[in-house]
Amino acid sequence: MTDHHTYGTSTHTADELARLVSDRIGLVFTERDSDYRGVYHLGDNPKARIEIQPNPIPGDDGEDDLYAPEHSSAQVLLLTTTSTPDPSLHTRLRSLEGLIHLNHETC
Repeated sequence: MTDHHTYGTSTHTADELARLVSDRIGLVFTERDSDYRGVYHLGDNPKARIEIQPNPIPGDDGEDDLYAPEHSSAQVLLLTTTSTPDPSLHTRLRSLEGLIHLNHETC
């Protein structure tokens, strides 16, 4: 089983959110650059994978595309993946001002 959550914000930039989340949960983020996703931040530990992704990403046509068009109001997304539900992680994330829980899926 895999537990996925999506959060969004238009209050913080991706860099700011990475610093805030790092301070809140003690996870170190690494900046990554992808042709498909643009620049995003990855925090990975044995219990959770957390990605901070700008929603607008550079498109092939010079126009920005949305990484998650279903959440078009969010400028930055925070994506979590854990092997089992982690209520304490989500309690800490929900306490961040300006971060809104958008979606939850269990596979």
